[in-house]
Amino acid sequence: MKTASQRPTGMFAFTIIWIGQIVSLLGTAMSQFGLTLWAYQVTGKATPLALVAFFFVIPQVALAPFIGVLVDRSNRKLMMMLSDLAAALTTAFVLGLYLSGNLHIWHLYFTAAISGLFQGFQWPAYSASISLMLPKEQYARANGMLSMAENSSAVFAPILAGALIGPLGLAFILIIDLVCAAFAIGALLFVHIPQPAETESGHEAGGKVLEQVTYGLRYILKRPSLLGLQTVFMVGNFFFSIAFAVIAPLILARTSNDELVFGSVQSAGAIGGVIGAVIMSAWGGPKRRVHGVLLGWAASGLFGVTLLGLGRSPLIWAVGIFIGALASPFINGSNQAIWQSKVAPDVQGRVFTTRMMIAWLVMPLAQLLAGPLSDQVLEPAMAVSGGLADTFGWLVGVGPGAGIALIYVFCGLMIFIISLGGYLFPAVRDAEDLLPDHAGLVQAVKAEIAA
Repeated sequence: MKTASQRPTGMFAFTIIWIGQIVSLLGTAMSQFGLTLWAYQVTGKATPLALVAFFFVIPQVALAPFIGVLVDRSNRKLMMMLSDLAAALTTAFVLGLYLSGNLHIWHLYFTAAISGLFQGFQWPAYSASISLMLPKEQYARANGMLSMAENSSAVFAPILAGALIGPLGLAFILIIDLVCAAFAIGALLFVHIPQPAETESGHEAGGKVLEQVTYGLRYILKRPSLLGLQTVFMVGNFFFSIAFAVIAPLILARTSNDELVFGSVQSAGAIGGVIGAVIMSAWGGPKRRVHGVLLGWAASGLFGVTLLGLGRSPLIWAVGIFIGALASPFINGSNQAIWQSKVAPDVQGRVFTTRMMIAWLVMPLAQLLAGPLSDQVLEPAMAVSGGLADTFGWLVGVGPGAGIALIYVFCGLMIFIISLGGYLFPAVRDAEDLLPDHAGLVQAVKAEIAA
């Protein structure tokens, strides 16, 4: 067994982890695709699919401050490995229930909550590790590579799952997910991820448990630029979550449950995400990162959400989701680069989990609203001519899926308006100039201690 000093480091180590995540995300996306089809075929409703997303998010939001403390005080590689292991165990649990004929919708809610809890450790540990493994100049490129991993798996997952689930069944898809998770864990074993040196922010974050838990929130509230960026994400995520909690019902209702069309539209979005990630990885993103965030959100809202609602054919859906996904790596990569360069590495766990909590705080509410709003309000209102259908039928049509389409149009326009509105606030527009980089903070603390 190699010692820590003999294991790969830097960009080489990051690339090994990245390859492992590509494989792991492929398996996860395949199982999610298969389980989504299973759930919709069993229930025929949008609400159960929205509830799965709700139970995945709620543990991360509720426990984010405590997770951040644990990430900062623990081995970050171990945190990532435990997250992958937990995901594998939940998949194995679902597989056992399915094979025994005992799988029910509520089991997916339970496993989504467990997976969501451990995913809460994975993301901040992974994000903070980038700050330790790579120089600032490579942050945006590394985040572009992460977007590439996520989106490239989504390109092939619907195609592979759609092709395999018919002849081989859902169980085979879940087994593939288990093998992919084992590969990701193995990749982490081969690399060295350093622990952060202590900075002035790290000193401030110490103290009693309550002080440590609330540190991330206090840190962000003291910095209006960081708070402003997260407010844009919070409001954008609210409308985005309402829409995409019912993406499967939108497509399936308008195509008479055509699984091939649904998979093809998802793949088109994933291809757009891959191309965007490749561009982001090669280019490194705009010099002014805030443009990548705000303009990316605007493009995603206008094309990736509104156009999906306006569209009534697979081609329009594919074009819309392609453009929206193309913008995603620029949004997330640019935003991540800002935070990774401004927040000291030894408190990034606490700050990043609080940042996630702020951005995701409204997502459970959005996901709870999406299903009933679709099934009980807008779908019935847009089912036949008269009333609401006469007002908006010219825009989104009438019949199955029209009510959900109306949700998409409204949510996309709100995202577009909110994102461009960020330019009206100097704290957001000039965030990169107003916030100092964390580079040099470690040296300053060392000098203070030596004095």
